[in-house]
Amino acid sequence: MSANTLTTSHPRDVQVAEIGKNTLILRSRTWERLKFEVEYSRQRGTTANSYLIQADKKALIDPPGESFTEIYLQQLAEHLDFTTLDYIVLGHINPNRRATLEVLLSQVPQVTLICSRPAANALKTAFPEWESRIQAVRSQDTLDLGQGHLLSFVTVPTPRWADGLCTYDPATKILYTDKLFGAHICEDTLFDEDWKGLDAERRYYFECLHAPQAKQVEAALDKISVLSARCYAPAHGPIVRYSLSRFSYDYRQWCQGQKSQELNVALFYASAYGNTAILANAIAQGLIQNGINVESVNCELTDSAEITRIVETCDGFIIGSPTLGGHAPTQIQTALGIVLSATAKTKLAGVFGSYGWSGEAIDLLESKLKDANYQLGFETIRVRFSPTPEILQQCQEAGASFAQNLKKSKKLRSSRQVVTETHVDRTEQAVGRIIGSLCVVTTRDEETHKGVLTSWVSQATFNPPGIMIAIAQEQNADLMHHPGDKFVLNILKEGRNVRRYFSRHSTLGDNPFANLATKTALNGCLVLNEALAYLECTVQNQLECGDRWLIYAVIDHGEVLENDGVTALEHRKSGSYY
Repeated sequence: MSANTLTTSHPRDVQVAEIGKNTLILRSRTWERLKFEVEYSRQRGTTANSYLIQADKKALIDPPGESFTEIYLQQLAEHLDFTTLDYIVLGHINPNRRATLEVLLSQVPQVTLICSRPAANALKTAFPEWESRIQAVRSQDTLDLGQGHLLSFVTVPTPRWADGLCTYDPATKILYTDKLFGAHICEDTLFDEDWKGLDAERRYYFECLHAPQAKQVEAALDKISVLSARCYAPAHGPIVRYSLSRFSYDYRQWCQGQKSQELNVALFYASAYGNTAILANAIAQGLIQNGINVESVNCELTDSAEITRIVETCDGFIIGSPTLGGHAPTQIQTALGIVLSATAKTKLAGVFGSYGWSGEAIDLLESKLKDANYQLGFETIRVRFSPTPEILQQCQEAGASFAQNLKKSKKLRSSRQVVTETHVDRTEQAVGRIIGSLCVVTTRDEETHKGVLTSWVSQATFNPPGIMIAIAQEQNADLMHHPGDKFVLNILKEGRNVRRYFSRHSTLGDNPFANLATKTALNGCLVLNEALAYLECTVQNQLECGDRWLIYAVIDHGEVLENDGVTALEHRKSGSYY
């Protein structure tokens, strides 16, 4: 049956076939969308592939999730005497797979579970009564089933699957890849004869599951490349036989393509029950689809030094957390502390999370970032219990919104760095590295209001609070350099283009306020409603220095107009011009 003729009238079933010496595949199939997660959204069904090796000893690899438990165990019983099963090998463990395991283990009390160390720890925590039945393996460990089936193991940890494990059987040259090299598509064909027709499903699967963890996937590819595999047997989709080299090449190209994007967003999260990870994946898709490289960071598995490296090199960051006992997990609190101490306040931020009965962790993240003057790239996402399809769509849209806001911010900053001269004296370059807050100084000459743009402002005194400002004669210095002269210093907000209305070299009679909302300060000068904050000032002293007047003024009154904004800064390449 072709993919074009699939209908939702097909019942779920288990397809069984021999794929190698002593080796069966049991493909649990659904022709409908299995879950509401983003990776399943193409709605072409899926298969949950399990494998049974029956040599001198018998091993079952990757039983499916609870959606297929009943029909899978019925079909398995037709091909296996449960009392003879020796091992169950797990490529990863999650709540769905645990549900099937729980039923299966009640029928095979003699079996040993083979898995990676992180998976073993998770199983022992969830099922302490199984501890004696769990055997953790590392890379290059082997398991001899007899008749040439000397299984060898390769650990392939990623942020999403820290317990990832691949299994290689030299007797059949099959590499059981679990989450690698899969596709969510349901059809009768076991192998990838029409591999070109699978391109879209394979690429979508990669982008949903692996693009945010491209660095770790490349490391996994390096590990498995030394094996002499002739087939990849994934957890989902057709077995890879005819396009093995091409598919491996595609994975490397897709990883490189993801990493080569101009902008990089760090996506930090922890996930107690899997819901926060699902939200993170949906947000990542919105970012990836808009040309952003996403580096997914599971804070439960990442040390402080690596988190510091990532936040220092990213262009923006997003943090997600569950709420456990009214708090964020310790790992998230640690990551937040690193972010607040190591990340520039000009980087775009985002917050999301899931919770059961309360959402204190999400509120904590949001308030701490806002208090530190980080700008948020989307409205904070709060999800109670499991996300719905509508919520996942909102997460994707939030990721897309974050991407667009990040691009605008990057463009704004890059434009400030443009140098119009081919060569700039090194001393001038050094002077140009002095940065200042971008402000508009408003003055009043009888009934005429005036505004000039400047960044040559600094705090001069604490008691009384006072500032120093350098102005040129063409900036109407005569309105500001006499003791008692009044003016307002409007401190601009990052991301708003208020500066376009003002010049550094303007004259009385100009009216830059025609298109701006303003109010009148107590001293009679204008306050820009779109400013981040403003200060009402009175001139105390002045000094003529070179081509500027240095004005010292005391601050009579001031207000912050937006608590969560970031001050606009001016970056120059040369100290010889603005």
